[in-house]
Amino acid sequence: MGVGLSGKCTVAIEVVDGNDDARKRTMSRLISSIPENSPKTVVAVFSVYDPDSGDNGKMTSSIQNDFPFLLKPTLKNFYTLVTERPLDREERAGYITITVTDTGTPRLKTEHNITVLVSDVNDNGPAFTQTSYTLWVRENNSPTLHIGSVSATDTDAGANAQVTYSLLPPPDSPVPLASLVSINPDNGHLFALTSLDYEALRAFEFRVGATDRGSPALSSQALVRVLVADANDNAPFVLYPLQNASAPCTELVPRAAEPGYLVTKVVAVDGDAGQNAWLSYQLLKATEPGLFGVWAHNGEVRTARLLSERDAPKQRLVVLVKDNGEPPLSASVTLHVLLVDGFSQPYLPPPEAEAAAAAPADPLTVYLVVALASVSSLFLFSVLVFVAVRLCRRGGAGSAGRCPVPEGHFVDVSDPQVTTKQR
Repeated sequence: MGVGLSGKCTVAIEVVDGNDDARKRTMSRLISSIPENSPKTVVAVFSVYDPDSGDNGKMTSSIQNDFPFLLKPTLKNFYTLVTERPLDREERAGYITITVTDTGTPRLKTEHNITVLVSDVNDNGPAFTQTSYTLWVRENNSPTLHIGSVSATDTDAGANAQVTYSLLPPPDSPVPLASLVSINPDNGHLFALTSLDYEALRAFEFRVGATDRGSPALSSQALVRVLVADANDNAPFVLYPLQNASAPCTELVPRAAEPGYLVTKVVAVDGDAGQNAWLSYQLLKATEPGLFGVWAHNGEVRTARLLSERDAPKQRLVVLVKDNGEPPLSASVTLHVLLVDGFSQPYLPPPEAEAAAAAPADPLTVYLVVALASVSSLFLFSVLVFVAVRLCRRGGAGSAGRCPVPEGHFVDVSDPQVTTKQR
């Protein structure tokens, strides 16, 4: 039976590094908060390492290209994060992603987030939602009526974003703005302080300021225009014929007038605006119904038919003038018309004139008439006496109290040679 033989050998096993370890980050320095608008400021200093060896342990770090930061390598595997340009908190106030990649096969990538807090600086003023506001308010409003609001926002934070509102009265305003409107400084609500009158003030404008509470404070302005809407609060006013005159105006119409003859025209105005000032005319009353008509849109009074002898010479018309408001307001005017055979016929007095003639005369008027008659009589008597005296003195002869006889008509009969009277 044979004897078994054996032998020994040494086997060397080399462990090849595999890219199987994650990259590590060690933060040496980190600024927890940095004010915006701070360029060239060191935000963080950190180091990265990889337990792998060779190419598996070599690393590169990077950040997003659109960030306002630079990642600068300093010593081996050490990096400094620096602001490249002024920061804007309103644009981004969040974190930064740092990507670490090795050069192994396959390449491994690790992302690390660094939170950078950007503190606010009051670099944004309040901004109104509109550059100008137009507000409507109906006239005769109640005081303290809320007529509208303005609004402004601020993109800053904290006290830098708190906005207060104020009125900026124009320097040349005919009416003090403080007597017309007020504003709530906290929310921008506008209130009318008085009852507005469209006929006195149809529109006014002013500026509103919005100011934040930052330091230094920033502000902006917006234009506010208030338009007063008309209400039907004015009745029509008749310009012609005048109704407050002592003697009414009387129109003459010839009896030969054809239908459609223009008698007169009622003229009226309305202090309101729009449809509140649209006027219409209608015949309300007439002495002879159907004899006259009124044009609804222009107030012309015309004959509606031929006149007859049976028509009363004195006609009285009542014309109603009404606006188109809601509710409508109206006024009336009385017309006196005289029917004449022709314009050469003497003017017929209206009833009021006849009544005045029938009234007893004023005593003062009687005294004046008597005095005038006396003076006239005395003057006439004086003229007659003066003429008589002149005639009596013309001859220059005769006895007192006897008128002289003109020479050449008679001869002296005492002359014996003259026996006949010569003529």
